[in-house]
Amino acid sequence: MQSAKDSFYIALRDRLAALNPQRTVVVEGVTRPAILVRENEPASAASDQADTFYLDWGPVLALDESETPVMQFACEVKYWTSGSADGAGDRGRQLTALDEELLRICDPPRTALLDYSASPATDLGRNVFWGPPGMKVRVDEQGRAQRTAEVTVFFLAEDWQ
Repeated sequence: MQSAKDSFYIALRDRLAALNPQRTVVVEGVTRPAILVRENEPASAASDQADTFYLDWGPVLALDESETPVMQFACEVKYWTSGSADGAGDRGRQLTALDEELLRICDPPRTALLDYSASPATDLGRNVFWGPPGMKVRVDEQGRAQRTAEVTVFFLAEDWQ
């Protein structure tokens, strides 16, 4: 299961870095592509930053009871913007730009399943694949335009007990 999460995240991270190298975030003094797995970040990075994609994993479910079942989990991708400058009059445009980037990095909707527990990563000979993001928008009490997109991710599990 961890390999599926890692493979999905790293595929999106690398695609974002190639698509928009300026979309970065600084976490503890290190500049990285602006897509983060919240549970992997240090507690000191508790405050969400604008124009950054945050991934949160849902529970993993087996879709069948075979020896190698198809597994699925939901990944919530959350992000927000205050707009680009004075008065935040372009929040909608900025949120649309983030939406477009998310849609683009989710396509194609698959990547190789790799085990990142050692370096270099090991190809497990299967793929991770996902559906299109389902998006919801709202404006919070601070006037930030927020989006939550849910992506359902699928993979084949071996040795599932």
